[in-house]
Amino acid sequence: MATPPRIRGDAGSASHDVSGLIGDADFEHELLADLALSVGAAVVWWLDLDADQLGWMPGLDVVIGVPGSDTDTVRARLAELVAPLTVAARTAPAWQDFELEQPLETPGGPRRLQFRARVSTRGSARALVGVVADVTRRHAQQQELADLADRYRLLVELSPEAIVVHEAGLLVYANPAAVRFVRARSAGEVLGRPITDFVHPDSQADMLRRIARLKVPGATSDPSDAVLLRFDGGVTDIESVSVRTTWEGRPAFQVIMRDVTEQKAAAAALRYQAALVAHVSDALIATTSDGVVTSWNPSAENVYGRRAADAIGQVIGHVVGAPLDPVAVLAAGGVVQAEHRRSDGEALAVRVSVARMDDGYVLICADETARRRAEHHFTAVVAAIGEGVLVVGPTGLVESVNPAAERILGVSAKEAIGQAASLTELHDEAGRPIPPALFPSAITRATGRSQHGRIVRALRPDGSRVWLSLSARALTQDGKLPSATVVSFTDITERRRIDSRLEHEATHDALTGLCNRTVTINRLSPPARAHRSGLTAVLFIDLDKFKVINDSLGHSTGDEVLRVVGARLSQSSRRGDVVGRLGGDEFTVIAYGVTGPDEATALADHIRAELNQPISVGGRHLHVDASVGIVLAEPADSRDGSDLLRDADLAMYQAKTEGRGRIAFFDVELRERIQRRLQLEQDLRTAPLNDELWLAYQPIIDLRTDKRTAVEGLLRWTHPRYGLISPVEFIPLAEESDLITIIGAHMLHTAAREIATLAPELQLTVNLSARQLDDPWLVSSVRNAAHKAGLPPSALCLEITESALMRDPALAARTLAALRDLGVQLAIDDFGTGHSSLAQLLTLPLDTLKIDRSFTAGLGRSDEAEAIVTSIIAMAHAVDLTVIAEGVEQMEQLDILRALGCDQAQGFLLGRPAPGTEL
Repeated sequence: MATPPRIRGDAGSASHDVSGLIGDADFEHELLADLALSVGAAVVWWLDLDADQLGWMPGLDVVIGVPGSDTDTVRARLAELVAPLTVAARTAPAWQDFELEQPLETPGGPRRLQFRARVSTRGSARALVGVVADVTRRHAQQQELADLADRYRLLVELSPEAIVVHEAGLLVYANPAAVRFVRARSAGEVLGRPITDFVHPDSQADMLRRIARLKVPGATSDPSDAVLLRFDGGVTDIESVSVRTTWEGRPAFQVIMRDVTEQKAAAAALRYQAALVAHVSDALIATTSDGVVTSWNPSAENVYGRRAADAIGQVIGHVVGAPLDPVAVLAAGGVVQAEHRRSDGEALAVRVSVARMDDGYVLICADETARRRAEHHFTAVVAAIGEGVLVVGPTGLVESVNPAAERILGVSAKEAIGQAASLTELHDEAGRPIPPALFPSAITRATGRSQHGRIVRALRPDGSRVWLSLSARALTQDGKLPSATVVSFTDITERRRIDSRLEHEATHDALTGLCNRTVTINRLSPPARAHRSGLTAVLFIDLDKFKVINDSLGHSTGDEVLRVVGARLSQSSRRGDVVGRLGGDEFTVIAYGVTGPDEATALADHIRAELNQPISVGGRHLHVDASVGIVLAEPADSRDGSDLLRDADLAMYQAKTEGRGRIAFFDVELRERIQRRLQLEQDLRTAPLNDELWLAYQPIIDLRTDKRTAVEGLLRWTHPRYGLISPVEFIPLAEESDLITIIGAHMLHTAAREIATLAPELQLTVNLSARQLDDPWLVSSVRNAAHKAGLPPSALCLEITESALMRDPALAARTLAALRDLGVQLAIDDFGTGHSSLAQLLTLPLDTLKIDRSFTAGLGRSDEAEAIVTSIIAMAHAVDLTVIAEGVEQMEQLDILRALGCDQAQGFLLGRPAPGTEL
């Protein structure tokens, strides 16, 4: 760039010589080059601040949208566009830089111009020298990039496929689908852990080999199968693709995973079905509706001695060696006995079953030739089987007894044959005797109807009893009654004993032997309480800090503690009370016939006193306490067992919030508070969409000039039912339910847009929560909010509480550094209430320190408070931090803060939070 001529007036209009204001030619060159390089191709303009005259270099008329216009028109347009800069420059110090971006409507469409300028002085003369460039294209490109980033983020967040990013082997990002894949409750359980924690050992070597081959950014692996480990102990089959990428400038790998569990199961099912067709022992044949063979399985080849190639395409009757009409078989009930012939002429005894298909028939031809031969050995088989078999003739007398029946019933065949079938007593499952006329064999003999799986108890001649699973079936198929009957039975005495034990296990806790949740709910049902006199007290007992024992000493120690607690609850409760374990460290005692709250409290105190006794486990003396929630129910109370347990649980929760080791009674107001909390949490999810959230702004005052320099945006919620909800109530809900990132982004965009419109000269301060610091999209969200609102990032100050910074200092430092690189100002809020040290704070890129209102409130009343505030201000100034005092409500406090050198202040004395329209 050549040295510019001395600036003298504009292009032929202004005559005031301002060359002396901006120095010699070399200095002009450096000044204008510095300004022009910051915006690219630019045109120079200037303003003599003493003479109030504008000047410019040729080409300005084209840039500012008035090509070919006269000097007055160009001057007017330029004056209008740079008005904000000229106003600020009049009071600015020398070499103050200014930047302004202005929209411009032109016949060719909207454009955006960027102005950069600097105050130049020489002697007493002052000038504002600047450049202007058309940044429309760059602005559009930035918007396209921001929109592209938003679309990519949404695609990743909403993708049904799991997507994670790991850097140096540690997971740094996981989308919601990935959290669901591993059955985690939140991304926080996943992030920061080695990716190998979630990959089955058999799949790890292959995964490491794949990513080792990805040498350059963008390199992608081929899809490959792996096994994913889940939090619930299960596994998921996945197909994954790895992509070499970067994370915050460092090499990383992005992994996209698709669940192929169902796909593999379906493939396995198809293979299984194909294997069944190929390996079933019966001939499986498919035909068209005309009876032409279309499928002939290997068993059909073996049965009929014909290869599939020779059978397919032939008429079914030809290949089976006998007439076969599928329609006729269906008309006869779908199953017939037939005689077919092999290809060598050998006769076959076949049972033919037919089923209709959409375009034909499926036939199963079971070769029963061998069975016919086996019938001759029936007697030997019956004698050898372990199931008891009796044959009862039409007259009701026993005709045969196999050895298993002799052993099971304790009788001999010689004694039993010829006796009535009622040779032993039978009882039903309830222990009632069964009359001989209703014996299963008697019913079948009289009616011909089979009896299957009847459970009876038989009396042996030696006086012992045996449980039998007994069936009876008519032997004759001609329908003549009375019928000969075969009675078969199995000894299930041992199985009954096991079932009884299983029934006990199904209704009792395996660890403590106490009643489980199902039994507890049943004992609290209205019918179970209706016949009881007095009140029923439900004590919901939760051990305090049991997790510490479990985590520090191991689950075996924890289990032993739970067993001891269960035993002590049983011993300390009254006779007739129901003691149960609901799960984990939660127990319940149901006390019937309680006279009132005093007796229930006395019982709870007695139980707590017993639980407080030391528990000796593995040489250690452990102490446990409990929080107890109590519900009292009248006999006519309509609440079922689940409702009463729920209300007792609410009372227990209230006891814990009051300090643990306490007793609390349920009341309706407690339920309403909990229900309100749940309702607010649900409604908070839709509040941004329904325009229920809005921002109030509280001014921040410079104590040296008494001027308003910034405003803090404070979130407010106007609920359609409950009205204005305090942030103290709904912000913790947002934090606990992971809504804070969505609401925080909504607040940031709204505040930036409103301030840019209503008070662009003020700096905007907004709060960040601890969860927002964990959000990998925080930096891009801040950038987009400032960009869309037209605010420079430096006009935005983000406040982070001391406790949030200390929760994960390393992550906080990385996030704050990224925000600082963006140009955003950073402040630490509520200083002095956390547990940080000044040394820790020095490692963070902070600009501002806010003194907590608890210290401000003590000014003028406590020497200690004034000493603390003095120290905070001195420390902050020592590291070049601006100090803001919060909660200033009295003039005395303000005077003390000024005297101590505090930079800025905010509070009700200086201005209450108000809607943006009142700024």
